[in-house]
Amino acid sequence: MRTLDVGWMTCAASPECAGSARQPYGRCLAHLEHHELDEVLRGLSPGSAIDLRGTVIGKDLLERVLAPTRGRLGRARFDLAVFPEDVRFCDVVFSGDVSFDQARFHRLASFVGARFAGNVSFREVKFVREVSLHGVHVAGHAAFDRVSAGRDALFGSARFARTVSFEGAEFHDFATFDGTLFQGDVTFRGCRFGRAVSFRRTEFGGLAGFEATRFWAGGYLAPVSVGRRLTLAGAWAGNGLDLAVRDCPVDLRRIRVTGRLSVRLDGAVADLEEATLRGQATVSGNGAAAVTSVRGLEAEALQLSAVDLSTCRFTGIRTPERLRLTGCVFATTPRGVRITPHWPPLRWWTLRRTLADEHAWRGWSDEEQDVPAPHRLAVLYSRLRAGIDDKATAADFAFGAMEMRRATSRSSGRWLLSLHWIISGYGLRMGRVVGWFALLAAITVGSLLMGSASHSARRASAPRTPHPSIQLSP
Repeated sequence: MRTLDVGWMTCAASPECAGSARQPYGRCLAHLEHHELDEVLRGLSPGSAIDLRGTVIGKDLLERVLAPTRGRLGRARFDLAVFPEDVRFCDVVFSGDVSFDQARFHRLASFVGARFAGNVSFREVKFVREVSLHGVHVAGHAAFDRVSAGRDALFGSARFARTVSFEGAEFHDFATFDGTLFQGDVTFRGCRFGRAVSFRRTEFGGLAGFEATRFWAGGYLAPVSVGRRLTLAGAWAGNGLDLAVRDCPVDLRRIRVTGRLSVRLDGAVADLEEATLRGQATVSGNGAAAVTSVRGLEAEALQLSAVDLSTCRFTGIRTPERLRLTGCVFATTPRGVRITPHWPPLRWWTLRRTLADEHAWRGWSDEEQDVPAPHRLAVLYSRLRAGIDDKATAADFAFGAMEMRRATSRSSGRWLLSLHWIISGYGLRMGRVVGWFALLAAITVGSLLMGSASHSARRASAPRTPHPSIQLSP
């Protein structure tokens, strides 16, 4: 017997065999004689622990091990095991912790309906062909880090009670998690999906993390339910992405999508900062849906529909004229008289739709970082205006652009723009023109009336000259 760098006493039957040695034989179960194996198997019963680490497990050996346990295993170790034939753990119950770390499955690996009462680990497992964990139940933690699946990977209708990790996993063919329930946090950080992957009707009870995930042929996360937070920060989708989520924060920062992007927010709040969208993209909302930032966004054609943009920051967005804003809610100016550090210092504010960036510049919000310069806001207002479907909002954005230009103008230009603002609201507040005309008319009429009354008063107060009497001669 000898100890390799695997952490257990390895089989003495062959220098190449890393199977766990069974005492007192000094050989793994795959290299035991028939009578020796029978003796070992007679010692197994439902719930027995099994150690097949590093062992080459054929179909016959696996069936012989499962038979005396009646499909109920205790602590099970399959680290570095090799499965050269089809493997079926269907409906097997694992009452203890299970580890398949670095195992190799050369053909079908099926765990359909299996039950794991403890923790389970499939770290760095290589599935050469299909793998199915459809309908499995895992009561403990589950780890699939750096798993490689060469063919279809099926996780539909599975139930995971605690945390699950797929960090760095590679799925070369179709993968599905339809109807899967993740009650705890789950992470797919750095995953690679070579073909389409589906998460339809998947439920995430905690955090759902897809940071830096690669969807080479597109992904479908619609509809999904997330308890805490969904993040696709730094993810990449090569053939479109379909996302529908409800009542949670959605982190789409630095996401890159080639092809069609569809995001449907049902009461969810999304962040699109520094996203790159190469194709038709739509973000639509329902209920309290909102977008908090599009700073640094680069989009060929993006439509924001029925979302709350009252706190959304736009500064730094590229090609803002390509945005289409339909039925969106924007921030508004505060009503009433306010004292400001800008000219004029005392202003009576009327209701006007604004960007959250202007609120930050005027000091109306608590945000103190990344306060935009007014000249950038003027350009932003002008370029965004073209994509707004509501005429009133478009007019308010034109007004905002003039306000920002007035703030950056020199003294002479500022006075002219201030006069333009006072008289007609930059030509956008015709009520002011009517008001000024009404005031001028009232002053003119008043002046005329006062002049007429003064003239009448002067005539009334002047002394009367007696008429000369005419005398007739007798």
